[in-house]
Amino acid sequence: MSIQMKGLTDFQRDLYDIAIKEMPKEAPKLMRKIGSKARKTVAKKSRSLVKKKTGMYHKKWKRGKVFVGYQGELVVRVYNSSPHAHLVEDGHWMVDHEGNKTGDFVQGKKPLDKGMREFETSGDVEKETVKWLDELLKKKKL
Repeated sequence: MSIQMKGLTDFQRDLYDIAIKEMPKEAPKLMRKIGSKARKTVAKKSRSLVKKKTGMYHKKWKRGKVFVGYQGELVVRVYNSSPHAHLVEDGHWMVDHEGNKTGDFVQGKKPLDKGMREFETSGDVEKETVKWLDELLKKKKL
């Protein structure tokens, strides 16, 4: 899932493009900050959707490293490192203690997808980007 910035003016968009090209070491700082906010939003959404509090599922939400994607854009991932996170996300067949299927399928709760959609509509990406651009202008780096 990718996040698009829609709330920036043309001037801000031009400043953003210049900042990315001229100061490549400043852009990952912004992406880490945005990734951390996304992680908080997703973790909060997962706590509201997944009520069972056994294990470490709720404590294992992480923000990955910033890296360059396929089209040259900066990317940061939000993921859950618990071993059963994919079962909560996608759903699973119920099995007994020997590993035999009992026939019941538990639907996935999709906390990552729902949390990222909530983060995308919140406008935090645009707010953080505008704040970052203002700081660069105040420090006279742009």
